[in-house]
Amino acid sequence: MSTAPVTGFRRVTVDDPLAEPLLRELTHEYVTRYGPEAHREMTRYPAEAFAEPHGVLLLLLEDGEPVAGGAYKRYGEHTAEVKRMWTHSAHRRRGLARKVLAELERTAVAAGYRRFHLTTGPRQPEARGLYLASGYTPLFDVTADPLTIGPLPFEKQLVTGQLVTGQPADGQPTTGRPAAEQFAHTP
Repeated sequence: MSTAPVTGFRRVTVDDPLAEPLLRELTHEYVTRYGPEAHREMTRYPAEAFAEPHGVLLLLLEDGEPVAGGAYKRYGEHTAEVKRMWTHSAHRRRGLARKVLAELERTAVAAGYRRFHLTTGPRQPEARGLYLASGYTPLFDVTADPLTIGPLPFEKQLVTGQLVTGQPADGQPTTGRPAAEQFAHTP
């Protein structure tokens, strides 16, 4: 008999009690890394932004308990913005964030999106590493000290039936843009 935990994804709303650990722990993480003003990031968008048909909030459940999650919201006609990436502090270093990100990508493609955009904060090296390892194109100088840049923007082209990295729909290689053209938000 297997003792492996039962896992699966569940789509939830921001006000679902299952989302509470994600919201609580992520808020604590932001405030710890960026100070009290970072609390605003978690209330910056209305709950509807993460609701279908234009957004989604996914939780990865293990034996009925949330262990990781993430969301996206509409950013443009064919672009979604990744938000609320989280892994429970007791379940880190297990590859769960990668699973969530891959499921968000699949869900976004099914919803008709062709591109993911996201930013992560300069004090989140784990997130930066996750996005680089997952084929996201950095829209900043990766050799610069992240603390001198501010929010770190990334993008990834999504194609129906497959994921394409580092190459937009027009086939031209993706390049970083000047800071004035970068997408930015607080951590």
